Order: sequence, then structure tokens, then C-alpha cells
Amino acid sequence: MELRSRKKPEWLKIRMASGASFAATRQLLNRHSLNTVCRSALCPNLQECWSRGTATFLLLGNACSRSCSFCAVDKAEMIPAPDHLEPDNIALAIQSMKLRHAVLTSVTRDDLDDGGSHHWVQTIRAIRALTPDVTIECLIPDFRNNPDALDRVMQEVPDVLNHNIETVPSLYRKVRPEASYTGSLEIIERAKKRHGLSTKSGLMLGMGETAAEVETAIGDLYRHGCDMITIGQYLQPSPKHLPVESYVTPDEFEHFRQVARAAGFMHVQSGPFVRSSYHAEAFKTETGFLP
Repeated sequence: MELRSRKKPEWLKIRMASGASFAATRQLLNRHSLNTVCRSALCPNLQECWSRGTATFLLLGNACSRSCSFCAVDKAEMIPAPDHLEPDNIALAIQSMKLRHAVLTSVTRDDLDDGGSHHWVQTIRAIRALTPDVTIECLIPDFRNNPDALDRVMQEVPDVLNHNIETVPSLYRKVRPEASYTGSLEIIERAKKRHGLSTKSGLMLGMGETAAEVETAIGDLYRHGCDMITIGQYLQPSPKHLPVESYVTPDEFEHFRQVARAAGFMHVQSGPFVRSSYHAEAFKTETGFLP
């Protein structure tokens, strides 16, 4: 993959959307004092998703205990205790939004003994108590690869267990210095082999990886039991974050989509604006998923 101009190309221009559904989604989230990764991570798809009445809920606050160089979520040494009202408020929001597929994620809470896994369980149970027909996708942190914390969430049998590897092994020290590539692969493998879950992971491109490294990572994920994959363009959130090394073309994203399909993935999203939860519900149509 050749290094390209760092000037943002034409295909990365976003058409802004808004309207009644966008305003209603924003008001509802504000009313319940809920955090979303849409806002906290500066997702480029916020306008589109909120206009469709969907959002990805961010558990355990909006400040993280880690300092990944790519992420827009705030880092903090002192983070407030989990909000005990949050699980019920998220459940109420999902009911109000009439969602059929809910996506949950969280900041990493290394300051908590359980990494926040009990809070995850409370949220999943609150959603199912109020809206039992909603399918739930959990985009989990690594919980420091604590098997008890991982099993605690996986035993709730989310309809999709998502954990992102984010990048290729050679860039981990620069991109995710407090995480492990092999550890993340083992989380996917644990979810599939130990708990029989539908699994998902994602990669960001444009941080200095080569095409061969991307293809190897795709193969690694599939061999570790990953069913679904998202591949998107890294966009620098601020001048203090990791710079963009290259803008990957739509044709290259299509190539990686075909590589993932050929490897055996049942669902692939690959494109400049793809993020972990972008059109997350689409897998149900493509795979014939029955909760």
C-alpha cells in the first residue's frame, strides 16, 4: 500500500443529514443523560445514523483509563464511578427508539476490579427485561484479558460479540500500547469456541500498515473464529492524535472486502466511512440471522 497525500480526498466528504428523527434521537439521549460512541469518538456517520434513529450506547462514562493514540474518547486518571441508573436508562432509550438491534460499547475501565463487566451484565439484562425481542451487539473492551470478566459478559449470550483488533501487529506499540494483538484474537476465539457466539471484529486502515499486513490480519481473525468484519479509514480526531499516513481508496476497500469474503466471513463491511457499528443491523438480512 503506497503512501498517499494526506490531504483529505474527495471520497471522504460527508453529506450532512438531519431532520425530525435526528433531533428526536439527540433529545432522547440528552433526556436520559446517555453517552454514545457516536459523539465521544467523533464518528463520521453520526448524522446518518441519528437521522435513521439509531445510536451506539457508550457504557461506563465518557472517559477512558487508556491512552490509545487513535481514539477521540477522553482519557482521565480519575474517572467517576459507574452510574447505577445507566442500565435502566439505556433500556428505556432503546424502547423509546423502537430499535430492533441495539449496539453497546464502553470505555476501558482498568480502574475497576471487574473492568466494568458487572455493569455490562446489568445493562444487557435491563434491555432484555424491557424489550426481549431486541437483538444485542456487544462491542467489548479486553477487560485486561481477565477470563472471569470476559466469561461474565459472554455468558449473557449477546446476539453478536464484537471486539476490535483495530490494526496490524507491527503498529500495536504505536496505536494500542496497552493492548495485545494476540490477546484480542484470543477474545474472539474464546467467544466462538467456549461460548458459541456470533463474533465480529474490525480494522482501521491508513495508519502505516501494508496491504499484505491487512490481508494477514483478516486471515488471523477468520482462523480465530471471527464471523463478521468491518474495515474502515482511520481519521485523525485532533492534532495531538496519531496522524493519517495514507487515505485508502474505495477500490482498495473493495479489494479487502473480497479478501474477507474469500476467507469465509459471513458478513463484511469495508469502505472509507465504515465503523464497528455502521449499519450493524444489516448482518441480520445478509446472513438470515434468527435470534
